[in-house]
Amino acid sequence: MTKLLLICTVLLPLLGGALLPLARRGSRSLRAAVLAVLILEAGAVTVLLLQPQAELTLFAMTDRLRVSLRLDGVSRLFLAVAAYGFLITGVYAFSYLEPGKGECGFFSFYLLALGALAGMDLAGNLTTMYLFFELATLCSMPMVLYDRTEESIRAAFKYLFYSMAGAFLALCAIFFLSKYCATLDFVPGGSLDPAAVAGHETLLRVLVFLGIVGFGAKAGMYPLHGWLPTAHPVAPAPASAVLSGIIAKAGVLAILRLLYYCVGPAFLAGSWVHYSLLGLALLTVFMGSMMAYREKVFKKRLAYSSVSQISYVLTGLFLLSPAGLTGGLLHVIFHACVKMLLFLCAGSFIHNMGLHRVEELKAVGKAMPKTLWSFTLGALALVGIPPASGFISKWYLAEGALDSGLPVFNWLVPVVLLISALLTAGYLLPITIDGFFPGRDLKAIPARNREGGPLMWAPLLLLAALSLGLGIFSSGLVRALSSLAAGLF
Repeated sequence: MTKLLLICTVLLPLLGGALLPLARRGSRSLRAAVLAVLILEAGAVTVLLLQPQAELTLFAMTDRLRVSLRLDGVSRLFLAVAAYGFLITGVYAFSYLEPGKGECGFFSFYLLALGALAGMDLAGNLTTMYLFFELATLCSMPMVLYDRTEESIRAAFKYLFYSMAGAFLALCAIFFLSKYCATLDFVPGGSLDPAAVAGHETLLRVLVFLGIVGFGAKAGMYPLHGWLPTAHPVAPAPASAVLSGIIAKAGVLAILRLLYYCVGPAFLAGSWVHYSLLGLALLTVFMGSMMAYREKVFKKRLAYSSVSQISYVLTGLFLLSPAGLTGGLLHVIFHACVKMLLFLCAGSFIHNMGLHRVEELKAVGKAMPKTLWSFTLGALALVGIPPASGFISKWYLAEGALDSGLPVFNWLVPVVLLISALLTAGYLLPITIDGFFPGRDLKAIPARNREGGPLMWAPLLLLAALSLGLGIFSSGLVRALSSLAAGLF
């Protein structure tokens, strides 16, 4: 049964997305079909989460190049985030997208992207992961093109070029790893062949560094981060939500698999690659926060925030310590909830009130109290105010740095995280203050409710509750991820 579920979890959204254009033309029937696929996918994933570890080979191109699926702790984590996140955002999209204006194409690629992510999450080796990684890029890029404006076309192709360039660097690393690894299958702790590596350590570290930087393009890590602030302002809010909260995590997953399941943390610990990657991650955290603080276009501010916050996760991975990895894995979940919430709130402001810039949001709490309260809870979680979820993950990140014993970085990481938290408060909390207490700058915003229908505001309230509740009731999650992290060292 488990092997059948592995196949169904990948094929269901892929077939749903491919066949959706053939469905009966009509907004209600189209959305019913999309909702059915999303619910079935979430149900299949829920059952799969309860199954024991399993592996299935679909076909073999050569003795070493096999396409296989595997269920383990990491795949459970990322698969759950993808399936549930796409379901919540998809429900919101029913109210956000206008019927008959490209919604069939959007939802078709929406489901295809979910299927590609499911395949990547369940990949059993580097070959399978890379194939689905590229497919996720190709399927998610058209969602940025929804408006079909010149600006959206440029943004979509920029996203495609950055992702493909990064994937090319990663592919070079995979070619060489096939020579130096005993197997391309994912092995906790790494699968390097000591006899093959002997005498080639420097070359291999250079290639691994390039591979991680390449996969980091999808996660928005400097220097290949430029696509996020370009794509998010022009993409529809549901696309921005899944791009930032879920699809960008494909880069995180690829780095995690490469670092902990192929190369192994012991091979890089204490090397120039170790310190360089930590430096790039911290630079991205600080730079993203500074750019977000200066940005006045609301969705572009959130895009720069994503650049910063996803590198929190990468910092945890690059610490090469159990506590740091635990914090990074926790932030995968918490950031997905919060950033989907913030982008969907931005979409509600744009869709219902036509407000695109930060200064236009003064007094918006009069017309959209549910939306602004949801945004406020998400902002508090992203800043890391206890007991919201972001506080828990950042605590473990700081603890991992302090316990790492790394020169300079053992104190620099907590300092940068604190500065970034202050900047995050500086670019998010004033929106709440001006929205509820505008003072003399009161805008001529109607006092009547402009929240939209329940399909628009209910997902916001659910994500806001998760942003707070996952922090309050985090003990079980922390234990599970701590056990997973410890097993990789």
